[in-house]
Amino acid sequence: MKYFIALVHKDSGSAFGISFPDLPSVFSAADIEDDLTANAIEALRLWAEDDVLPAPSSYQELMSRGEIRAELAKGAFLARIPFIEDDTRVVRANVTFEKGMLDAIDAAAKERGLTRSAFLASAARKDIEAA
Repeated sequence: MKYFIALVHKDSGSAFGISFPDLPSVFSAADIEDDLTANAIEALRLWAEDDVLPAPSSYQELMSRGEIRAELAKGAFLARIPFIEDDTRVVRANVTFEKGMLDAIDAAAKERGLTRSAFLASAARKDIEAA
């Protein structure tokens, strides 16, 4: 998993603007702060459909850039955005659960029309991206 650092702008009366210093053509917006991460992840995913994402810059590398420091001085802030790369390889994993938890997982998966594996992968992705 990679983490990209996003630059977030917020002008009075406007939505939050999200850009990525490592990916100048990738941007997004969010009307409320709670939607920043999800919208930024979606922007990264859409861009990654057509191109390979570069290795993300570190915080120190970004802070060494004058234009980043200038944006921060004007009120922008940084956000760390997780990105799980889609990979078509499927890998088998053996996991252990308490019986009641496994029954709850299976019931929830069935309600959603998913396999146990698909449900667990979806739940894990949501939890990782929400952190």
